[in-house]
Amino acid sequence: MQITVIVAHPNPHSFNHALAQTAIDRLTRNGHNVVFHDLYAEKFDPILLTDEISEKAHLSQTIMLHCKEISQAQGIIIIHPNWWGQPPAILKGWVDRVLRPGVAYRFVEGDKGEGVPIGLLRANTAIVLNTSNTQSERESQVFGDPLETIWKNCIFDLCGVKTFYRETFSVVITSTIEQRQEWLQKTCRTLDKYFPKI
Repeated sequence: MQITVIVAHPNPHSFNHALAQTAIDRLTRNGHNVVFHDLYAEKFDPILLTDEISEKAHLSQTIMLHCKEISQAQGIIIIHPNWWGQPPAILKGWVDRVLRPGVAYRFVEGDKGEGVPIGLLRANTAIVLNTSNTQSERESQVFGDPLETIWKNCIFDLCGVKTFYRETFSVVITSTIEQRQEWLQKTCRTLDKYFPKI
């Protein structure tokens, strides 16, 4: 199975990167083919320009590659910190530029964009792993857990991904080495559940 793993954190020594490496190692061990992108390390340009909005727009080689990979992915894993209840801007730009019409969704004939799109992604399962410095109860009760809404309802549901799972690890800034090891082990169990050995 081909699985795309995307990490978006500027610090290569972050726990986000530890999660990404754990995911890559576990997926590979389970016999899957991993396509990996570290958006910061690759200096991914998140800016969507007017000329790129149209479905038939001319795309750069980088964006064409990302589009091809996400179209072929049978599973998707996104890893990022919770910043202001949102993904980092570089990841939002990746969504804007890569999960585009004709790649991730399309509208039915005659629909000029006002309706509900038809999802085109091949992936059956998407997993989002977040880190946060906010207690999960506060994130849910005070802020309404906006990342759940963004990723599940606004992105993956509309792009045709049927199975969605999200895990938040918090509070990272005060976590111990032992806690982080437990979180990495939990990540392995999650991956074994959704992407078992083949």
